[in-house]
Amino acid sequence: MNLTSIRLITDDVDRLVEFYETVTGVVAARPAPVFAEFRTETGTFAIASSATVAMLGDAAPKPGPDGSIVVEFMVADVDAEFDRIRPAIDDVVLAPTTMPWGNRSALFRDPDGTLVNLFSRPLS
Repeated sequence: MNLTSIRLITDDVDRLVEFYETVTGVVAARPAPVFAEFRTETGTFAIASSATVAMLGDAAPKPGPDGSIVVEFMVADVDAEFDRIRPAIDDVVLAPTTMPWGNRSALFRDPDGTLVNLFSRPLS
């Protein structure tokens, strides 16, 4: 079994796609107006409209933060990436900081309130 994708559900696909295109520097694949994918060598990060899960009724995932998800992107230089995307971030949770376990991290919220972590691992 291989993890292949993580998907965020939103009421505003265009807004989140624009945000994550800024964060990743990658143009999302848009096979439909209600769906987008950021494909990487290690997996796919997808964004989908709440309309795509409406058939699940009350069991459908809801847009917005639930407090249990952190979208994480490993980068070579946290400080440089954070500086590059800082104008697009409305809610900085943690400016670039070296964590006690050695990772360098910057945390912020996307437009729907989901926590995003840019991090790099210490050099061995």
